[in-house]
Amino acid sequence: MKLFKPLLILLLGTGVCSAKPKPIIVAYVTSWTTVMPDPNYVTHINYAFGHVNDSFNGVRIDNSERLKRIVSLKDKFPKLQVMLSIGGWGSGKFSEMAATAENRKKFAEDCLRVVKEFRLNGIDIDWEYPTSNAAKISNAPYDTKNYTLMMQEIRNSIGKKKLLTLASAAEAKYIDFKAISPIVDFVNIMAYDMASPPYHHSGLFKSKFTDGMPIEEAINAHVNAGMPISRLVLGIPFYGHGRNGIKGYIDYRELVKLTGFKPMWDDEAKAPYWENNKGEFVLTYETPESIAIKCDYLLKRGMLGAMYWDYGADTDDGILRKAVHAGISK
Repeated sequence: MKLFKPLLILLLGTGVCSAKPKPIIVAYVTSWTTVMPDPNYVTHINYAFGHVNDSFNGVRIDNSERLKRIVSLKDKFPKLQVMLSIGGWGSGKFSEMAATAENRKKFAEDCLRVVKEFRLNGIDIDWEYPTSNAAKISNAPYDTKNYTLMMQEIRNSIGKKKLLTLASAAEAKYIDFKAISPIVDFVNIMAYDMASPPYHHSGLFKSKFTDGMPIEEAINAHVNAGMPISRLVLGIPFYGHGRNGIKGYIDYRELVKLTGFKPMWDDEAKAPYWENNKGEFVLTYETPESIAIKCDYLLKRGMLGAMYWDYGADTDDGILRKAVHAGISK
């Protein structure tokens, strides 16, 4: 053994013997639903949402009692990671908060207060479109620079042992990823809502039903922007977009109850869709089969794991969340 001990130390020191991190599963759990997530199928929970307060210097939490109940799951599942997601579509006041050093510091200090008070594992920032007015919230040309300053201030406040993550638009725009890469733990790519029928909103590859960007290009865009692929998490929608008799936004638990439509499969995009009796593309959505393919793809690409929006959109028996778990855990 003495002969091999120096070699063992050398191998350990170079990381040869270090274990590859297990893939993660991030589930968004919303404040306005009542279903309690099953920690057997997720590793991380993003509680949606917190917001920048009206004074631009702190955090306001939707339905804080529900957040407490979700955090209590850690009593029986100590490995479960629970984060507060601050932001979301239409959640404003980020631009004003991030615009001054004083507000950034106070906001970051309040993030630490929230982490301590609610026994959180970290903060997830969902200011998804800095500099953009798409969500009809305040914005400014210098938002991207201030976003980086804000994230650094939050990291300084909560420390290195707590998680700091974010949600990112598929195009990898709006955020300086090279600048924030040393600051954040991982990035959740919102690889959905990229189109509406008659196109896929979350197709893996390009096909004739692609209008804009397929997921493969979204991942590549983030890598090219400066984020290591090993710290990218692929977002999967638990809802669909419809037209001509199907709601524009429809949870999976609702759409599986619909009848009179023909399930179709786009083998180029690796994406399902529905046609009506006129042969029209009327629904873009996900199935366990498409999720399995996405999970296989992200693992082969060396991504960190999968994320989905949202837990409450699944069926009661968890058809989609079980598909994600099976795909990531294999």
